[in-house]
Amino acid sequence: MDPNLLYWKSQGQSFVSRLRIWFNLLDPTSLFSSNVEIQKAHARVGRGGKLNGEDRHALNLALSSVHADSGAVLPMVFRPPAFLSVSAPLVVASFLPHSSVKAALFWQFLLQSYNAGFNHTNRNSSSEKGTKTSMRQLVLIAGTVSYSTCAGALPQILINRLNVRTIPLQNFFRFILPVPLSAGLAFFNVVTVRNEESEAGIKVFDSNGNTVGISKLAGEKAVRETALSRAALFGTTAAVPQLLVSLLQKTRPFQRSSLMIAPLRHMSVALIFGLMIPVSFSLFPQLGTIKKENVEEELRAAAVDGHLFYHRGL
Repeated sequence: MDPNLLYWKSQGQSFVSRLRIWFNLLDPTSLFSSNVEIQKAHARVGRGGKLNGEDRHALNLALSSVHADSGAVLPMVFRPPAFLSVSAPLVVASFLPHSSVKAALFWQFLLQSYNAGFNHTNRNSSSEKGTKTSMRQLVLIAGTVSYSTCAGALPQILINRLNVRTIPLQNFFRFILPVPLSAGLAFFNVVTVRNEESEAGIKVFDSNGNTVGISKLAGEKAVRETALSRAALFGTTAAVPQLLVSLLQKTRPFQRSSLMIAPLRHMSVALIFGLMIPVSFSLFPQLGTIKKENVEEELRAAAVDGHLFYHRGL
């Protein structure tokens, strides 16, 4: 078992501990570390022992920059510390009340493309024989991005197609419909991009960290948990800012100056999105557990303490 997973096993089994760890791991300054520094940090973590200040920096660098299955350094743009910096402008732009379908499609395409790339890069790749992405995966990713782009722009498409002019209907399509739509598309993106884990299975480990086999049921659980966490991230980001704006619109300062509403909505979207990232990453353990009765029959004998472990991915 990779040193990263061993750390998650010992320190990341409660929500509060995971949240604390993720707040440290999402530090964007780690993006400036070179691949050599990251590999050295990963090797230092692998030696184990008590961690001093320098070792803790190495630990954070390894956890945030190294794939726990392959041991390879993650591409910088798809590392967790880069997620907020890259995604936040795309999320804010995607939630804007666009005047044309082309603008809505453009921003949705950028957002869904990045999400697909992040989901694929941070997947569980333990059962894959090679490191190159197969043609089937590329087609699946392209199809996911195409479908999600069109579905994400659906509110603006409906406004233009139906020639909606009434304010209540426009508000419904622009601010209410995007809430379930954003959550559903985030869930769909993870499930389809990481479909191979459900079909081929992922490695499962015993309590000592030894690999005991490949489990499709564990793969399904890992993908489902990650999809739910991503749906919570984007659904909350779509819902809470609109609720906040609706409440503030009833106050006297905002009734006097309606121009304050748009900047407030944009800032609240970015703020809620940034706060929800560590929360959503912490909803489920990075090293998940699955009960012996929920795995394939041939793997149950290895679950001597009643459960097995698996890498959930991100």
